[in-house]
Amino acid sequence: MRISCAAGGLLLLLTTASAFGTVSPNYSSLPRKTASPTFIRGGRLHASTVDETTMVSTENLALLSKRGQEAILLLQQDKAQHHVVADWPAPGTEDDGKIRLAEQLADLNDSYPGGLTAYLTKAKRLLKESADGTNPFSDYQALVPEGEHLSFDQEGTMDFNEAEQLGLTGIADVALVLVAGGLGERLGYSGIKLSLETNLCTGKSYLAFYIHYLQAMQYVAEIKTGRKNVKIPLAIMTSGDTDGPTRELLSKNHNFGLDDDQITIVMQDKVAALKDGNAGLALDDNDRWSVQTKPHGHGDVHHLLYREGLVSKWQKEGKKYVIFLQDTNALVINSIIPTLGVSMKKGFDMNSICIPRLAGEAAGAITRLEHKTDPDKSLVINVEYNQLDPLLRTQGDCKGDVADPETGYSPFPGNANNIVIEMDAYAKTLRGEDRGVVVEFVNPKYKDDSRTEFKKPTRLECMMQDIPKLFQKEMGKEANIGFTMFDRWFTFSPAKNSLESGIEAVSKGSLAPGTMSSAESDKYIQNQRKLKFAGMDVPVTTEKDLVTIGGIPVTPGPRIILCPAFTISQQEILDKIQGGKITQRSSLVLEGHNLVVKNLDLDGALVIRAGPNSHVTVDGLRVRNDGWELKEIPEDADIPESVRIRGYTMAKNDSTIYIIKEPGNFLIGPDGELKKLD
Repeated sequence: MRISCAAGGLLLLLTTASAFGTVSPNYSSLPRKTASPTFIRGGRLHASTVDETTMVSTENLALLSKRGQEAILLLQQDKAQHHVVADWPAPGTEDDGKIRLAEQLADLNDSYPGGLTAYLTKAKRLLKESADGTNPFSDYQALVPEGEHLSFDQEGTMDFNEAEQLGLTGIADVALVLVAGGLGERLGYSGIKLSLETNLCTGKSYLAFYIHYLQAMQYVAEIKTGRKNVKIPLAIMTSGDTDGPTRELLSKNHNFGLDDDQITIVMQDKVAALKDGNAGLALDDNDRWSVQTKPHGHGDVHHLLYREGLVSKWQKEGKKYVIFLQDTNALVINSIIPTLGVSMKKGFDMNSICIPRLAGEAAGAITRLEHKTDPDKSLVINVEYNQLDPLLRTQGDCKGDVADPETGYSPFPGNANNIVIEMDAYAKTLRGEDRGVVVEFVNPKYKDDSRTEFKKPTRLECMMQDIPKLFQKEMGKEANIGFTMFDRWFTFSPAKNSLESGIEAVSKGSLAPGTMSSAESDKYIQNQRKLKFAGMDVPVTTEKDLVTIGGIPVTPGPRIILCPAFTISQQEILDKIQGGKITQRSSLVLEGHNLVVKNLDLDGALVIRAGPNSHVTVDGLRVRNDGWELKEIPEDADIPESVRIRGYTMAKNDSTIYIIKEPGNFLIGPDGELKKLD
């Protein structure tokens, strides 16, 4: 292995974390307890009206705190909850359980806007509509909404570079929100998804990758605007499962270089599970003193940002847009700047990042719902695939969710579930009566056709992308909601499924198994296409070129990582890559704001990392070494879980590595020597 570095470079390679401060950030988190209210929250019964006729005896009530008493008394007004408060043993028996249940109910009451009364009232209405088979779209007609199609290397409805350059002028005034409430269980991983490595070439986690992209945005924003010390705030929504590990990941890595005051963590609460069509609370099967709870959904993010005062804070700081990202789709980060540009040009209050959608695909579609009698109720919103087809069968040619014969895709853009929202419109909407609580839904799994009993408890759910319903309510016709569509290779390859599930999907003909290995492969292919577009001779993997490793079709190479500090825009790639060629078996990692690569001839593995003040030109470099290769994991191998879920490891047989941290101008010529020019 060949390693070249400027003075001090090797030390920095080995101890990069120590270059940042070690002070833990002042994270903002949601309060777990609140002061006892004077009146029962969300109910009508005042605590002083309780007497000995209540279901819980006065003696048992006396065991409870004031907030616990009020929660219990609230449930006693609802016959559907009598199983929770009935048949309590006399004081002295299971008192700890009674107190624990009352405190849990009080927490559930405090954490939901409007309290348990509001939650259960909504649940009863939605469960009845579900049981009755009510069609929520019976009064609407589905139309294709207004939007733009951008293509990195082909023609679109708007020039990609124009949109991206416009977006670059606005990135100094954005805030990023990362929705990260899930564990990696579906992936076969026991930790948080944000800690998983996006690729094995660099080993960078998803959280590190997103933060490094944010830092690159700040760097470019300072150049574009002439402003100094641009700071882009980052809010991360966690859950009870991911909150601690997320904080630990940040702390161990010194926030990956972000300042302490840039990061805010907001933790979403769980909601009560429901056991039947009457919205009866589901008690734990093994503990009658505990209510089952379930995640409420990523739609909580809007209310949490309102409740924590973040939107008001960002608005006062002059931020103009909020960008929402999901946790394990690394490709989508490429789309946020051009999408911002489209929003700025079109005046969109909300802009959904979309992909071409196959007809009948199990993915939501951005749709304009035109109300048949009241235009004020029309809106642009995501419609799930199982609702879109029945709706389309009631209108036009009644064929349903079918492809456009000219494109082969559905005319309705597929929702990638990442959005850009204009700050003033967002703030106005969140300050409305719903306070950012998006319209909820239920999805019970019924035992039989009577549709009264559930196979397992359900709950109210909410989705981040449903906020247009609040925009419509607060802004009416003034709300301007659209979409920006990108090619799939450029913006969409989420890691969401286990290796086993992916192998099964592939056996059934799927080309998008959604595994860690397919997401990593698609990242390499994306960068192949970027370098090809810049004029480098690079083999670009097509479907017929894929090779199966660990049961999943992946690229045979080259494996290319263009770090955010190397490029975040199309123009940067064109400026920094000039000619050159790479063989299929090669691996390449490029990092550095001021790194330019000319006429590279690579057959093997090459890593070049340059610091922010290191100006490095590579001109005519020829690299030949054994390189890196993927190897399937033997069944009995002792491999970390985060790697095993890929089905392969990366053998780094030999590499040529340049680490340049020292300020100044440097040249790497055909002989491979690193030379300082001044």
